Amino acid sequence: MSENKIKWGIIGLGNIAEQFARDLALIPEAKLYAVASRSQEKATEFGATFNAAKSYGDYDSLINDDQVDIIYIATPHDSHASLSVQALNAKKHVLCEKPVAINFAQASQMTAASKANNRFFMEAFWTRFNPSFTAILSKVRAGELGKIQYINADFGFIMNNGQSRLEDLNLGGGSLLDMGVYPLFLSYMILGNPEKVQASSLFYEGGADKQTTMLLNYPTAQAVLHSSFIARTNMHAAISGEKGRIVIDPNWHEAQGYSLFQEEVETKFELPTKGKGFTYEIEECHKCITSNKIESEMWSHQNSLDLITIADQVRKEAGIIYPVDQL
Repeated sequence: MSENKIKWGIIGLGNIAEQFARDLALIPEAKLYAVASRSQEKATEFGATFNAAKSYGDYDSLINDDQVDIIYIATPHDSHASLSVQALNAKKHVLCEKPVAINFAQASQMTAASKANNRFFMEAFWTRFNPSFTAILSKVRAGELGKIQYINADFGFIMNNGQSRLEDLNLGGGSLLDMGVYPLFLSYMILGNPEKVQASSLFYEGGADKQTTMLLNYPTAQAVLHSSFIARTNMHAAISGEKGRIVIDPNWHEAQGYSLFQEEVETKFELPTKGKGFTYEIEECHKCITSNKIESEMWSHQNSLDLITIADQVRKEAGIIYPVDQL
C-alpha cells in the first residue's frame, strides 16, 4: 500500500465488475490500479473507462503485479477457487464474488490458502453489508420480532439471450448458484444451519437448473426459498416472528429500505445505499486489511463454508451435478 491508498486489481471484466469499479471510485482510500481480461482489447477499454494504471490481457500478469494489494475476482463460478488460491499464494488479499466456489471442497481450499499465506480472503456477499440488512439483523437479534418462525424469499428473472454462461454446467451455471444463494444466505443469517433440506429443480437440457425451490426446516421454523431464470418473481423477502414481521423492499438483496410490522402497524425505514452498494463490502475489506485480519467477523470463512454446505445439500436433494463434483 502506498499514498495511503489500497491498490485494487479486478479479474473478470463483465457487468458486475463494472458496477464494482464504479463503487470503488467512491471510496477515497481505494485506487483501481490494474484490471485483467483474457482479451487485451477488453482490458484496455475497461482500464481506460475506470482510469486503471495497468490493463492486462491475461490473469497471471495481474496476480504477479507487486503493486496490487487486493484482487477482486469477478469471473464465472468455475474459476473462483483456482484464481483465489493462485492469488493468495502470490501473497495477495482476495475478495471473490459469490458463490465462493462450486462446492465445499473448493471453498475449503480457498480458506486454507488464506490461512497458509496469512492473507485476507472474503466471499463478496455484498448483501451482508447492506445498511438495510445490517439494521434488520440487529432488530432480529435484539428480539424485536420474537422467535422467528418463517422466512420467505425469492430471486428470479427471465434470462436474456446471450447469457448462455448462466446455463453452462462447465462454468457453474444454473439459478441456484447464481441467484439461489441469496435466499439461502438470508435463511442462514437469521436461522443458522438447517436440520433438513428439501429441494426440487427444473432443468435445461444441459443439466443446469433453470428453477429451484427449497424448503429448509429448523426446530421451530421453516424457510421457503426460490430461484429462477425462467420467471420474474417479486424479488421480495419476509421474516416472520411471534411479535411481528419484516418485509424487505425489492429488490431485497440490494434493498434501500424495509418495513417493520408489529400488531399490523407498519413502520417504514429508508436506508439508501452509497452507490450501488458494493461500497460497504469494500470498506470492510479495507478495515480488515489495515487491521491485519485474514477474515471478516461480519462474513467469515466459516460463514462461507456453511453457506456452500447448504447449497451442496440443496444440489444433492434436487439432483444438480457439476462436472467438478465427479473429479
